Amino acid sequence: MSLSCRFPSTFVGNADGMSPPLSTSPPAATLPLLQAVSPNPADGTLNPSEVKPPSSGTRKAKVLYDYEAADSSELALKADELITVYSLPGMDPDWLIGERGNKKGKVPVTYLELLS
Repeated sequence: MSLSCRFPSTFVGNADGMSPPLSTSPPAATLPLLQAVSPNPADGTLNPSEVKPPSSGTRKAKVLYDYEAADSSELALKADELITVYSLPGMDPDWLIGERGNKKGKVPVTYLELLS
């Protein structure tokens, strides 16, 4: 035995004729356009001069190898120097923020020996 249901292809309003007619096409979406902004500082959107170190969680690190900064968001490193490092929420775990004097920028963790 086969059961089938048929629904009318059009909606019939109230018998009193007071229902508004239904449109056969859906209304156009009117969502605002938002510019995509990445919260991840490791994707190159980090501006080191605007980064403030956390009140706790800074560590000293010894630089193991020379490192040439790829852009202005990174800090160039020289082997055997000591720098202060810390991480930021949402930051790529392979990178830290490094500070040396008044300069700061992203540094790769693999180039560092964390000391304290």
